[in-house]
Amino acid sequence: MKKVVTFGEIMLRLATPGYQRFVQSASLGASFGGGEANVAVSLSNYGIATEFVTRLPQNDIAEWCIAELRKYGVGVDKIVRGGDRVGIYFLETGAVSRGSKVVYDRAGSAIADIKPGMIDWKEVLKDAQWFHWTGITPALSQGAAEACLEAIRMANDLGITVSTDLNYRKNLWKYGKNASEVMPALVEGCDIILGNEEDADKVFGIKPKDFDVAHTGGEVNAAEFESVCTQLIKKFPRAKKIIITLRGSINANHNTWGGCLYSEGKLYQSKRYDITHIVDRVGGGDSFMGGLIYGLINYPDDDQKALEFAVAASCLKHTVYGDFNLVNVQEVEALMKGDGSGRVSR
Repeated sequence: MKKVVTFGEIMLRLATPGYQRFVQSASLGASFGGGEANVAVSLSNYGIATEFVTRLPQNDIAEWCIAELRKYGVGVDKIVRGGDRVGIYFLETGAVSRGSKVVYDRAGSAIADIKPGMIDWKEVLKDAQWFHWTGITPALSQGAAEACLEAIRMANDLGITVSTDLNYRKNLWKYGKNASEVMPALVEGCDIILGNEEDADKVFGIKPKDFDVAHTGGEVNAAEFESVCTQLIKKFPRAKKIIITLRGSINANHNTWGGCLYSEGKLYQSKRYDITHIVDRVGGGDSFMGGLIYGLINYPDDDQKALEFAVAASCLKHTVYGDFNLVNVQEVEALMKGDGSGRVSR
């Protein structure tokens, strides 16, 4: 089986227990997470061969991280070693009208100091069918952006499908360039583009008409986003499919969730889920991407089914603590068929 390769940063995640605030917590729960690693774990759980590529230092925290990835069956043999530290992010989980907070401590991480030529992309991608990256990686540093562009161009040369999650993070673009300067050259090489209303707006100035995410009341109309999809296709003609995630935020614990997929002039709309008791929404978009890649590989002639798999997989992720979506194909398919009862399986 040809593998899916993902490239980006994985961090140590330190989270307050329950819904405690930073100032009141006496302990932090430790795990690992990062956009592209989260996608790799999802796909590995679905039985897809995966390889996660990053740069990590030679220390015990990095070994702990690699062991966690191995535990979920993710390939780690192409990780390059060097640099001084593993990045960290701190998470305070919000509740009801109080939103979650993330504090990054990732400056000077091993992958932020990566340079072009450090990874032999021809070797890494030789057995791959798919390469995935996110907009987080080129936000880390000029070197990370250039290494990502190397990978995309090699994947294009080898005829490998390339996907991106635009994943705009305003707090990361600090090295003198902004997303609108860097991202177009990378996205030009992509076949599949995933984003949300903020990503398209902040990175490319593309937005749906008369839409304000802060005033949705939990109701998001997928048809409003067809113009976003057509504008992205026009800007990036290589792209075959544009996918938009649709989150309606009623409060921190209660969201509506769905998506739409635009391909060959047709807009597909998913079933909409009402997620009333969110356990952990971090990694929600990554779980969608993992489900989408699985769906597009396994249902190549059924965009509707691929979209429904992605949305159902991500809906289930909201019930799982941590960055990784620890569900299998059977659980996702059961939800797709309408079994959301949560009954005990004996």
